[in-house]
This record gives sequence, C-alpha cells and structure tokens, in this order.
Amino acid sequence: MKTIYIVRHAKSSWEYEGIKDIDRPLKKRGINDAYLVSEALRKKIDTPSVFVSSCANRALHTAMIFSYTFDYPLAYLKINKSLYNFSDGYLIKTVKALDDSFNSAIIFSHDHGISDFVNKFGDKELDHVPTCGVVGISFKTDHWKNIKKGKTILTEFPKFYKSN
Repeated sequence: MKTIYIVRHAKSSWEYEGIKDIDRPLKKRGINDAYLVSEALRKKIDTPSVFVSSCANRALHTAMIFSYTFDYPLAYLKINKSLYNFSDGYLIKTVKALDDSFNSAIIFSHDHGISDFVNKFGDKELDHVPTCGVVGISFKTDHWKNIKKGKTILTEFPKFYKSN
C-alpha cells in the first residue's frame, strides 16, 4: 500500500514588481493557511516518509511550514525542479520515481497539474484544488511505478477551518 498527499502551495503574492514567477513569496494569508492546514493534517495522518517540493519559493515556503509542523527535518526535504512545470506529467513522473522504501509521500506543487493528477488517480472528482489544499490518495501496490486508479482518502482545504 502506498499513500500520496498532494499539496497545492499556499496563497502567493503578486504585489512585487520585477521578480520572476519562481521567486514569488507567500502572502500573509498563505502563511496562515499553511499553518492552519498543516496543524489540522498533523492530527489526522502519520508523518509522511518523504517530503518533496517544487523549487518555486511559494511551494518551498509551504513545504517548510508543513515540515516544521510535522517535525520533519528540513535537511531531508527533497527539491524537484521539474515540479515547477504546471502539468500533471511531471507530477506523475515524480510520484512514479519515488523510492519504494517510502510508503507515503507528501508533494508540494502547483495547479493545474495537481487538479489533473488527483482526478486521474483518485476516485473522487474535484473541480479545483484551492491554494493550500491537500488531497490524499492510497494505492493498492507495493511499487510507486505501478500506481493506477487509487482511492481518495482525504481532502483538506483551508476553508474547512475558517469561520465566516
């Protein structure tokens, strides 16, 4: 059995002029949401075996907050440049290339690839994964390279934890 948790990076800022997209930081709301969702998730799941993040600032910052909450050493956080691509092809390749010694993984990436991935591999149709949304999918396999349609076991979105 393998379990993947896919996290869309938290809300990023567009207020800085002249910086590259890859360097955009999180907004204050994004930072708050990352703490909120990671703390809620920590109460529901065991610490994933491996944390993998896109190299974009906003994804890395989100991954660092989740790492802190889960007490996962930042030195072990894996950075994958190909996750900065916004298609599910790179996300699929990343998941299928995970070491089989890891029974669970958490990956921090970007939409549109995330929404496409969770709908292709999960059994629950999701219109859109919001910023800082987490979707968990379990697979009946011992090898990441063999993942096929799995079972959506978790959806955690910031709005679940905010009062209006």
